[in-house]
Amino acid sequence: MCTGKAKHPHRQVRKQHRCVAERHSMRHTVEKWAVLILVLLLPLLSMAVLPLADTSEPRYAEIARLMVQTGDWITPWFSPGVPFWGKPPLSFWAQAASMMLLGSSEFAVRLPSWLCAISTTWLLFHGLRRLYGVSLALWTVIIYNSCVLAYIASGAVLTDPFLVLGTTLSMVSFALISQGMPVSRLWGYGFFGGLAIGLLAKGPLAAALVFVPVMLWSFYHRKTYAVSNRLPWLKGSMLVAVVCLPWYVLAEIKTPGFLDYFIVGEHFRRFLDAGWQGDLYGTAHQKAYGTIWIYWLLATFPWGVMMLATGACAIRSVRFRLAFKAMLAAPLRIYWLAWALFTPAFFTLSANILWTYLLPSLAAFSVLAALLLDELRRQFTFSKRSCLPLAGVVPLVGLMLTFVMYVKPDIRNSERTLIHYVAQQATPDMPLLYLGKQPFSAQFYSRGKADRISKAALPEKQSSGASFYLALPKAEQAEVARILGGPLEVLFQNRRHVLIKLPYAGAQPSSTNDKQALIKG
Repeated sequence: MCTGKAKHPHRQVRKQHRCVAERHSMRHTVEKWAVLILVLLLPLLSMAVLPLADTSEPRYAEIARLMVQTGDWITPWFSPGVPFWGKPPLSFWAQAASMMLLGSSEFAVRLPSWLCAISTTWLLFHGLRRLYGVSLALWTVIIYNSCVLAYIASGAVLTDPFLVLGTTLSMVSFALISQGMPVSRLWGYGFFGGLAIGLLAKGPLAAALVFVPVMLWSFYHRKTYAVSNRLPWLKGSMLVAVVCLPWYVLAEIKTPGFLDYFIVGEHFRRFLDAGWQGDLYGTAHQKAYGTIWIYWLLATFPWGVMMLATGACAIRSVRFRLAFKAMLAAPLRIYWLAWALFTPAFFTLSANILWTYLLPSLAAFSVLAALLLDELRRQFTFSKRSCLPLAGVVPLVGLMLTFVMYVKPDIRNSERTLIHYVAQQATPDMPLLYLGKQPFSAQFYSRGKADRISKAALPEKQSSGASFYLALPKAEQAEVARILGGPLEVLFQNRRHVLIKLPYAGAQPSSTNDKQALIKG
């Protein structure tokens, strides 16, 4: 504490300087904590107000809703009668449990991802605080949570946040153990606990994301035997087997063919075969080889751009080069590099990719970015406080987009407004049919009641005399009008679909308040 007076003037001056430095340090620490808390809390707003947008979010939400509806906690169901073999059930268990507690709302089904982000943040901070101190640990979690991909994923219905939680637990546990730090033995089991979480969240890919960086670091430092002796391999492996194997066995027994599709198809054919036609639940995401690095630039924004710009400056500037050398001299530098680079390197020659695949690598990237930022501060004697505005770029843009999409929800690919319109009509129980295939968001918001119909079946359905709502793509209006033999009376429309009611047998629009319009084919 800076109280009292020193007996000697020079000591008094030093004490005053020390007091000023302490106050500045405390103020900067408070500011960093405030930024971190703000970045962590802002996604809660979009989680509550934004509709689920096709296709991933409502698809996974509908699987969780069916889990609640059927009471089947072994097999996730893509739709009634169609098992979902694409992912293990951990995320669906969490989302289903959240909906049981909070109802079938957007916030409830997104909450587990946010809780995963909070848990991942805690693991990173706790581990790095022991390795490097509070300041660098705090900067790491600020950078991590303000990267575009991490920020979006924290408030979205995805399976990836659970994978990240598992890999981060394993990697942080290994980092602490590898340095011979006096930590609890629980961290040894944490390494295997993270593997169990990953195997139940994403499958064998989780093991590869953990073991390859660990092995690269161990071989580089020739510490494979010494480090491995610090891990409880027998008991840890038994822990993984006890937690994971029962579900895998029960899933195969309940729906034979699961293991072949999931292990071989999802983990090999999907990434090696650019034209893989075996995807039972969507379309192959065929991209040019190397596209993952473009995704990396977007996923790590704005910090990835900062690191690339610093690297470009290092070509001509000695001090920038010294900063990079000092960063690469930090303890565990090879470990963080292997962790950060393995995922994008692994998917460089993969054709079917999504940018969310990069999420497990962002924690290690954030450690490297924080180390580099620390070294740049030493070389150029600036306050890292001046970099805090970078952490606000993504949350600020996210807040603005949330407001825009709240005011105009139909700019997203979501059927929430159309389903709500039908529910508010005098005959809300009337069947709702989508021409062709109903979107996942229609399935979720209608609680599975929205169905589909083909063009060929339309005349027979209309002539049956049974009334129904028909949602058809806007581009199909002229064709449907021709099939039905008359103009369409549009009751409602969103970004993708128009809604009509059949049969109307020439009836006139009943109310201008419903914004009905005549569209001639």
